[in-house]
Amino acid sequence: MSAPIVRPARPVRPQTVLEVLSTAWVTPHIIRVVAGGPGFAAFETNAFTDKYAKIVFAKAELGLVPPFDLQLLRETLPAEDVPVTRTYTIRDVDPVARTVAVDFVVHGDEGIAGPWAARAVAGDHLVLAGLGGAYSPNPAADWHLLVGDESALPAIASALEHLAAADPSAVGFALLEAGSRADVVEVVAPVGIEVRWVLRDVGVTADAAAAADRDGTLADGVVSPLAAAAASIEWKAGRVHVFAHGERGEMKALRTLFTERGVPREDLSLSGYWALGRTEDRFQAEKREPVGVV
Repeated sequence: MSAPIVRPARPVRPQTVLEVLSTAWVTPHIIRVVAGGPGFAAFETNAFTDKYAKIVFAKAELGLVPPFDLQLLRETLPAEDVPVTRTYTIRDVDPVARTVAVDFVVHGDEGIAGPWAARAVAGDHLVLAGLGGAYSPNPAADWHLLVGDESALPAIASALEHLAAADPSAVGFALLEAGSRADVVEVVAPVGIEVRWVLRDVGVTADAAAAADRDGTLADGVVSPLAAAAASIEWKAGRVHVFAHGERGEMKALRTLFTERGVPREDLSLSGYWALGRTEDRFQAEKREPVGVV
């Protein structure tokens, strides 16, 4: 009889426990939570403009006090009561004010993170674990292309702010998808980077749709707004550094476009942050399945 396979235990992510200081609605569907307090001393940032963290959410009625021993809670609580994690981009870190800001997209009572943020009040806990990141604009690039929807807006806005400060002569495009004109936010960007908003309530323009080839479509045959917008821009000469993140179907369409345009893998940061019609847990599980490969 063969010996049982022993899989190494996942490393325990250290948790940073912050206190909510304030909240503010950035748009009708995005709320910004600013947190800090004594726990900020344990927060270790990084240089990536897409820095992200796992946020741990526990049911308030259980009275659990962070930091959470997730392994112990998995062994002692019913599955539906175990705290859950959701991945969010850090919108801003202010080392002087000693605060961390996170933007949450809110769709009514759907999901876990959005409703929590909409109800958050000063003194609530914001529990972060496992800070990561992989992208920052490459100063060696000839131009930049940043593409994403509301889920990618914090990372793109941070990248544009970085470029405005570090390389004000940078050129390129930022293609940002939002639900309507009310969801458009002002972003700081170099003068040479054109910011274009792709609004879902307007739809894909005829010119943009014509520019997207048959591979630039979502699975149901609807033209991807972002792929259509990316296909319609004037593709500049030289080396482009691309950041494209958002809905999985749109990212697949964009990958096809970028492959056709000859963007090398090392100059492309692309992944799905979520998937249309999927819960967060199902979306994460599908990352290990063919449908989840972007």
